[in-house]
Amino acid sequence: MVGHRWSRYSGRYSGLMFVFMLSFLLVYTGCGKKEEKGVQERVFNVRAVTVEKQALRPFVETVGTLKANEEVVVSSEIDGILKRITVTEGSRVSRGALIAEVNETDYRLEVKRAEASLRQTEASLANAKVEYERKDALYKEQLVTRQQFDDITARLALADGDVERARAALALAREKLSKTKIYAPMGGSVKEKRTTAGDYVRNGTPLVSLIQTDPIKLSFSVIERDVGKIKTSQDVQFRVDSFPDQEFRGVLKNIYPNLEEKTRSLQAEAIVANHQQLLKPGLFARVILFTGPARDVVVVPITSLLYEGTNVKAFIVENGQAKEKPVKTGQKYGEFMEIMEGLQGGEQLITVGQNNLSQGVKVNVAR
Repeated sequence: MVGHRWSRYSGRYSGLMFVFMLSFLLVYTGCGKKEEKGVQERVFNVRAVTVEKQALRPFVETVGTLKANEEVVVSSEIDGILKRITVTEGSRVSRGALIAEVNETDYRLEVKRAEASLRQTEASLANAKVEYERKDALYKEQLVTRQQFDDITARLALADGDVERARAALALAREKLSKTKIYAPMGGSVKEKRTTAGDYVRNGTPLVSLIQTDPIKLSFSVIERDVGKIKTSQDVQFRVDSFPDQEFRGVLKNIYPNLEEKTRSLQAEAIVANHQQLLKPGLFARVILFTGPARDVVVVPITSLLYEGTNVKAFIVENGQAKEKPVKTGQKYGEFMEIMEGLQGGEQLITVGQNNLSQGVKVNVAR
């Protein structure tokens, strides 16, 4: 009786186990298919823009410093007491304006002495000429000896020489007198005043330092790789921190003949108009040097590009799927990069979400 019950329970237990296993397999298989189907149908949300061609000028980016176009130290050319100085630091002066004046009393007296000496020598010369003419006539009639005639000839030559020396001394005295007034050799601004009225100055004593800031000079360097792209008369554009919203322009005027050995860079200078005197020597500048005319180029946002070692790629949208495009980059234009190979324009370029993509996955372009 017990054995009979055990058989009945055993058979029922075996049937339940079979049903349980079958249900488990069905559920497991169904879940696997759903998960597989879910993976295959996953869609990635991305943002995209249309690749365009733009007319852009190639350029070289660098940094530079503004400098005075010309700088000169005005010095005294004579000795004496500085009578007055008419300028102060920062004041504007025009070419030929009076800057300073040395006491001229001694130099006026020297001119008077030189004038008196000239008159005396001219009188002696006149007397010598009269006597020479008289002796010459007598000598022709053989009424004076050869020695007498030679003496008057020598005296005439000496008198003529004395006049020339007196004239030179007078010219020098007048020149020194004129140098008691010191004028600006160029228009500009006073950078530094080095003396004051009452100082005793000598020949060569610096009085003031002048700088010319209109036009102003922009000095910058170009790395060795870009040296072959630059030449004089190219356009220069730059910004300074003092006026962040304003662009200034100039023209490349001077290219140095050699590279700096330590930095492997070439120094260059541009001339910039500065009529309003906004730009000051010493300002730091962010420089763009245009190296050619505008040309049509394909450009894309730099953030859309993916880098794998030396390889560069991007993703475009094609028939609702992501398509990988190897590209070759060229010139950088601010936040954009030139594409030389791989994109022609008109493609839908993925700019957000491309890091999670692979070839062929489905994408949804967010609006």
